[in-house]
Amino acid sequence: MIIKKVVELIESDQVLQDYKVNGWVRAFRSNRFIALNDGSCLENLQCVVDFENTDDEVLKKITTGAAISVSGTLKESEGKGQSVELEVKSIDILGEAHPEDVKKTILQPKKHSFEKLREQAHLRVRTNTFGAVMRMRSKLSFAVHQYFNDNGFYYVNTPIVTGSDAEGAGEMFKVTNLDLKNPPKTEDGEIDFSQDFFGKETNLTVSGQLEAETYALGLGKVYTFGPTFRAENSNTTRHLAEFWMIEPEVAFCDLEGNIDLAEDFIQYVLKYITEHCKSDLEFLENRLLEEEKSKPEKDRSPMPLREKIDFVLKNNFKRVSYTEAIDILRNSKPNKKKKFNYIIEEWGADLQSEHERYLVEKHFGCPVVIYDYPADIKAFYMRLNDDGKTVRAMDVLFPGIGEIAGGSQREERYDVLLSKMREIGIDEKELWWYLDTRKFGTCVHSGFGLGFERLVLFATGMSNIRDVIPYPRSPQNAEF
Repeated sequence: MIIKKVVELIESDQVLQDYKVNGWVRAFRSNRFIALNDGSCLENLQCVVDFENTDDEVLKKITTGAAISVSGTLKESEGKGQSVELEVKSIDILGEAHPEDVKKTILQPKKHSFEKLREQAHLRVRTNTFGAVMRMRSKLSFAVHQYFNDNGFYYVNTPIVTGSDAEGAGEMFKVTNLDLKNPPKTEDGEIDFSQDFFGKETNLTVSGQLEAETYALGLGKVYTFGPTFRAENSNTTRHLAEFWMIEPEVAFCDLEGNIDLAEDFIQYVLKYITEHCKSDLEFLENRLLEEEKSKPEKDRSPMPLREKIDFVLKNNFKRVSYTEAIDILRNSKPNKKKKFNYIIEEWGADLQSEHERYLVEKHFGCPVVIYDYPADIKAFYMRLNDDGKTVRAMDVLFPGIGEIAGGSQREERYDVLLSKMREIGIDEKELWWYLDTRKFGTCVHSGFGLGFERLVLFATGMSNIRDVIPYPRSPQNAEF
């Protein structure tokens, strides 16, 4: 007998044929109607049981959460809510789920809070919301690879364990094989990392950018897409300690080309999900509309989810210099009336999420790219402009999110890069290999980093970043 996925049967017009389908019971009513789901789509397949000719012991085991295998004939449904149903001929119980146990879990068919769902993250993917989010996450991931492959990029796997801090922020997780209760010490009482596994102090990576740059200066166009880690004690709905980063790097590309790439890339992957995740998008949009009914008008999204995505697809990103953005913010009503948590008083201020969202949602009404930031608030590897005080940096700002991607034209001049590293105290001996690339055929090159979870957050309409990754890692939370 042909084994099919639920989605294949729901979308099939091949009725009056026999099929087999495996899945988990979402509901069983009237001892007759099984709602079966296997994760392949949002909808359940209705399986109709002839209970009078089915063993009572089997019927007792068809409970919410149980895994079963059903064989039967696909027929046009006479009932409402589905176009086809499976007329059951045989049922095999593959894995039982005892009702008393199910009552203690989120598998119990009732509304649960997202906090409760996070406590049972191993089961939450069986709910409609998380099934939809994770299917979309998977499709977005595929679209990322497809875009870069179609545009001549090479996929590079950069190290997870590294001795360098790409951001210079110092918020890194240490990696060690030393006995923490009795670590070896140097003569001056410091921990002797020369006796550690790698013979030096190492950390989990915060970015694959520096290594990706070296590969761009040999392969031309590369990208990384992997896990990154920040030991930043930020317990917010926008931060994770472990997240996935997309980082393209392109040789012979200036800042304008970099902005073009970011815009084209983001629009491509969002268009991909509008074409391949229609039912999940519709479900998540309706979920969001229902959720927002309880919120004050001012806290609701300015537009429904699919309209918001469509808005990004149809509008060119507005390009604004940092200097112009600061003038707009300084003269804005929220700033003058001291409604911002961080008041903008002078040029050089680091923009916060509230400022970024004001520019996108209130002032321009479209995605915004801010470029040419003050050198003092940006990383050492960004190219210094001729004015000596700004760098060729850019941030892409989105409605509801704020910064979704950040990048720059990289500093390709050896002497300028070395000077900047010395100025902020970065050990040139640690990054000798990075400096080397500026000695052997240096050239203009650019790239950006995009936090994948923030992209998923925008595309799904979810409000907490912990709900768009299977097992979130955040301060005081490493469960599962």
